[in-house]
Amino acid sequence: MPKAKITREMVVDAAFDVARAAGIENVNARTVSEKLGCSTQPVMYHYATIEELKKAVYAKADGFHSEYLMNLENPQDGVVLGIGLNYIRFAIREPQLFRLLFQSGFANENSILEMIDSEELRPVLSAMQQAMEMDMEQTKRVFLTVSLFAHGYASIIANNSLEFDEGTAALHLERAYRGAVLEALATEEKGETK
Repeated sequence: MPKAKITREMVVDAAFDVARAAGIENVNARTVSEKLGCSTQPVMYHYATIEELKKAVYAKADGFHSEYLMNLENPQDGVVLGIGLNYIRFAIREPQLFRLLFQSGFANENSILEMIDSEELRPVLSAMQQAMEMDMEQTKRVFLTVSLFAHGYASIIANNSLEFDEGTAALHLERAYRGAVLEALATEEKGETK
């Protein structure tokens, strides 16, 4: 019986599974081929270098993360708080992917402002804009404050195995959000930007 053809997508999916379970540093031709049940040849056929494969895994993880953020567990929390809590939950439930996305140096953007304008964040920002009934520039200012707060919270928990108290995190995120909204509105009244 002929063996199944290993596709480029299958290689990325297997490498994603390896990164998710053991970290991006463990993605190599051997670990991916073992996951696929094949030799290393199909892996190297589709990806000339492991660095190229890791970049593809990063892109897949980025899309996975964006979907995760938008899948609100408790819609009654509201869009902004729900996205912020999902960001922290992601760091707890998917620590290897969190490290890949935010602590590995694979990001395509060179600054936080470039990140805010990325294609991957467009659905998140649109949902926030609609929920807050603000213009996009105000939404981006609020997002920046809340996301930096959530990232700090998530990083501390993910890297130090600290206990996660969702009620406390929600309270802190709510405070950061309210402050960011007040600042965005005050900045608009003064005619300032960024």
